[in-house]
Amino acid sequence: MSELPEYAERVLSLAERIPPGKVMTYGDVAEWLGDGGPRQVGRVMALYGGAVPWWRVVRADGRLLHGHERRALEHYRAEGTPLRPGDTPRVAMATARWDGVTHDT
Repeated sequence: MSELPEYAERVLSLAERIPPGKVMTYGDVAEWLGDGGPRQVGRVMALYGGAVPWWRVVRADGRLLHGHERRALEHYRAEGTPLRPGDTPRVAMATARWDGVTHDT
C-alpha cells in the first residue's frame, strides 16, 4: 500500500477530529490547515475519504454529497446533525458548523 500524500494526511486527520453532529466545509478545512483550497480538500476526500467520517466535510451550502445522499442522511440522523427543514435535506450550517476548536459538552 502506498503512503498518502502529506496534504491528504492532514485533511483526513482533521476530518477525523470533527465531532459527531458537526461539520466543516471544504473551504473551512483548507482555511484551518492554512493550505490549499476547497477543491484540493474535495479531491482528497474523493480519493481517500472513505476511511474517515466523510459526511462531516460538506459543501458550503449544506447540500448532501451527490450520489451519497442516503448514506450521509443516515449518518446525520444517527449523530443528531442539525438539518434544515424542507423537502430536500441540507445541513443547517449555522448550527452544525464546527470551528475546529470548540468542543460541545
